[in-house]
Amino acid sequence: MFSSHHESFEDIMNDGVISYIPFSDGKDDESWPKHSEERMQRREATFKSLSAIINHFTSSGQPITCIVCTLSMPVVFKVAREHRVPLAVYWIQPATTLVTYYHYFHGYNELILPHISEPTYEVSFPGLHSVKIRNMPTLLTENKPTEVSKIIMRALQELFEYMDQERPIVLVNTFAALEDVALNAIRPYMDVFAIGPAIPPLGALQVSEAQIHLFKQDEKDYIEWLNIQSERSVVYLSFGSLLTYTKRQVEEISYGLQECGRPYLWVVRKEGCAEEVDLFLRELEESNGMVVEWCDQLQVLSHPSIGCFVTHCGWNSTIEAIVAGVPMIAVPSWSDQPLNAHLVETEWRVGVRAERGAEGILTKKELVSCVELLMGGSEKATKIKENANNLKKEAQDVVGTSGLLEISLRGFIKRIRDQERDVNK
Repeated sequence: MFSSHHESFEDIMNDGVISYIPFSDGKDDESWPKHSEERMQRREATFKSLSAIINHFTSSGQPITCIVCTLSMPVVFKVAREHRVPLAVYWIQPATTLVTYYHYFHGYNELILPHISEPTYEVSFPGLHSVKIRNMPTLLTENKPTEVSKIIMRALQELFEYMDQERPIVLVNTFAALEDVALNAIRPYMDVFAIGPAIPPLGALQVSEAQIHLFKQDEKDYIEWLNIQSERSVVYLSFGSLLTYTKRQVEEISYGLQECGRPYLWVVRKEGCAEEVDLFLRELEESNGMVVEWCDQLQVLSHPSIGCFVTHCGWNSTIEAIVAGVPMIAVPSWSDQPLNAHLVETEWRVGVRAERGAEGILTKKELVSCVELLMGGSEKATKIKENANNLKKEAQDVVGTSGLLEISLRGFIKRIRDQERDVNK
């Protein structure tokens, strides 16, 4: 964030369609607030900064007509209310988690909390199939919540308290063919618009200047390497931007890949890795695969050589695999990932869940078992591949011939205009 807001607004950038402007939370770094007083100070600084931006555009004859925010910015609820600007929440997890969190904060916590140590205990939320404790978002089932978990739970509670005050507008990165049941289950409580899959069209992937990446792309030509691999032969592994590997976990995955004997592309961010892990990975590259620090994941998943995706099951990765029609081996860790893995394996049946062993390690044996299942020709593998291909077609249809995505976006715009009219009466 920025320590102070520039009242001259000289930092506004425009790409011809979108204007970008920094705002301040009163700090020069990206550290988490250490105590409640600091949290309040940052919220107040953010409120003042965002209010100044709204006032600037209003005085320039370009009034803000809608604010879209994610869970990470609960102070925006106050900004929207104070300035009487319509607000929409962008939910960046599946609709199923939205239903789960909603009911948790509306009484179901009393059903969940007594059973958080019982992984197979099942809870039924209105409109959804029953879910085991082990498959719920980890924020709801932690015995000893971390400080980060506490901050996120406070933000979630604040979100649903805001939603209870007036009928909220929520955009969800999903589509009806994927989560029709969950979307219908939450609609009695809020106006939900499915605007997914929120990813670039596959045909536009070569337009690199239109893409923004979290980390610098690896200089290795992994696409050229994929081009010489057989169709559906490559195991692609990536566990997101937050995971750092222990030496033992790297060894287990490495030995598993070598035992499989299949070509693989493995994304490992070496930042934070021990030197011995880095050396081990360099030696591993001499075998049947390639290790990269970061890559264009959607471009990789869309490549015809990819046979399966070993993933942490973060929602972005999950929906990218669905759009590409790639079967998944789910290895969830925290947050919404266990529930996403449940959807992948049980609801959509487009993959399998790998079970972690002692100390949360994905073992060589488990990895080999899952890879051989998905890459093999068994009846189960064939059905999973068929389901993945069918969902891929459904996703393409949403953004293509059916026009469902456009219809949903137009519905959202109409809802905002109606609310704006009501506010200005």
